Order: sequence, then structure tokens, then C-alpha cells
Amino acid sequence: MTDIKKLFVCCAVFSLVYVQSYAQSTKPLMTLEPLDPKFNTIVSKNAKAQILSEGFLWSEGPVWVDKYKMFLFSDVKKNVIYKWTKEKGKQVYLSPSGYTGKTPRGGELGSNGLGLNIRGQLVICQDGDRVVSIMDAPLDHPKPKFIKIAAGYKGKKFDSPNDLAFAKNGDIYFTDPPYGLEKNAKDPLKEAPYQGVYKISKTGKITLLVDTLTRPNGIAFFPGDKTILISNSDSTKVYWYVYDIDQNGNFTHGRIFYNANAASKKAIGMPDGLKITRQGIVFAAGPGGLWVFDKKGKVLGRIRINDLTSNLSLSADEKELYVTSNHRVLKIDI
Repeated sequence: MTDIKKLFVCCAVFSLVYVQSYAQSTKPLMTLEPLDPKFNTIVSKNAKAQILSEGFLWSEGPVWVDKYKMFLFSDVKKNVIYKWTKEKGKQVYLSPSGYTGKTPRGGELGSNGLGLNIRGQLVICQDGDRVVSIMDAPLDHPKPKFIKIAAGYKGKKFDSPNDLAFAKNGDIYFTDPPYGLEKNAKDPLKEAPYQGVYKISKTGKITLLVDTLTRPNGIAFFPGDKTILISNSDSTKVYWYVYDIDQNGNFTHGRIFYNANAASKKAIGMPDGLKITRQGIVFAAGPGGLWVFDKKGKVLGRIRINDLTSNLSLSADEKELYVTSNHRVLKIDI
């Protein structure tokens, strides 16, 4: 290839990248898509989104800590938990957050799902270490010291604990897809032949609740802790599932809450993290951004976001959404 041809090719490639970047930057950050009149009673027509911070490799696991007015979230690939406050913006909160080993490794090695237990302690899904842990330090003085509360089931290590749900009685439920393993489900270090959803009882007992979901991901209780919603981030089974909870805290009567197979062919993203309000309204990351459901699985509308959306957290008054969206984090005043 001559130098002139090389220059022409380089200019053409640069132009294409520039056009794509420009189109991304000029596209609205968020658009509302009401599908039912009730949507407008949940999300204001004047709802606005703002970028709080950018430059992450994969933001996930958001949680709003009202006591300290701080928003915590994971960068799964950087092995860091960040915090954002109105006064100081983004700061490193905890590092390392998910992988404490010394041997270099790739993949999603950091923390993922975060949450607060009934004692107000930070509970962390540690993808790299393949455990669920509690940070052994006060929330306002974080340290990379951890107490493992779930390290495996029946002698087999978990793959990569992903997301958490907290029952009012102190039990903790979590999903375990293969995404933290370097080769996912085909990784030679994978020990269990399934993907599980588990319960950690307040006494420390670990129970396998279901092993038939192909890619269990986001998880949250409906008000009253009688039913639980789980997202399945599998491109061949793009579902949200719902289970009833029996008197022992175990799953029963599993069924599909919503089938998003068709929607996944029109927009990027899979069912991922989700949160449920005190009124039973579901905000769920999925194809195209955030989906809004009623408790029966009816789609009330969507908050379309101009990027791949992974998860969200609600403020204490449920008037703000803190959203992890690929390389950035957002706040949406609803």
C-alpha cells in the first residue's frame, strides 16, 4: 500500500470514529418512554439526568448510604469501590475491593454488588476472591479488611457472587453467575456445574435456593419479603423471574415475571441490576436502559439511557435514582 493510500485509510477510519463519537455525544442522555398512564405518576415528565462522574471500566453495584449522604459503587475491572458526595465528587473509597490475591489475573476481579445489612455494615460481592464478605471497618473509615460470610457451598467454591438482597429478618440472598471467572462458564477453575442463587441465614448457614437459572444476576425483594425478583442476563433467555418465599425463607412457585427476548434484539443490554420501591414499583436495568414495572409484571414505561446500563440504587426518599452506566455514573431526579 502506498503512503497516500495509507493516509487515505487512516483519515477514513478517524472520520468514522469521530462521527460515531459525535453521534453518541449529541444523542440525549436520557429519554422517557411512558407505556401506561401510571408511569407519569412515578416518573415526572420533567425528570432530568446528570453525569456524576466518568472514566470507569465497568461501573456496578451501586448503593446509596443515607447516613453519610454518599453514593458507593464498584468498578469491577479496576478492583476499586468509589464514593461520590455532593461536596467532594468522586473519591476512591476502598482498594482492593474484590480481589485480595497476589497472583495477577484478568477478568472482572473487583467487587460487584454492594449493600448494607441490618447492622449497617457494608456487604460486598467479591468477584475476584469468589466470596461474599463484610467490610471489617466503619462506613466512614473504610479499610480493605474483610470478614467472609460465604465462601462456597458443599465444598465447592462460588463462581463470582454478583448481587444481593436483604430480608428484614437478617438473611442475605445473592446470585452467582460466572462473569467474574476469566473464561466465564468455561473457566477451568469453575467448580459447581450450575449457576446458583443462595441464602446466607442470620446464623451463617448457606442454602442453595435454585440451580436452574442460566445467568442469575440482579435480585430484590418485593415489600413484605414474600416474593423475590431475579434477572437472568442470558441472551437466549432474556427473562426476569419471580419466586414466592416460603415460611423457611426458601423459594417456591418460580415463574417468568417478564420475557424480554424480543426487546433484546432491538436495544443493547440484558436484565441486570434492579431495585423495588416501598410501593412495589420495579426499576430494572435491561435492554435500552431502565424498565419500570408494576408488581404484576406490567411494563409501565422505560427510561431509555444513552449507554449500556448495569444497575441502580434509590435514595432514601426514593426521589432519586443513582445509576451505573458502563463508563459513567448518573443521577436521575424522578
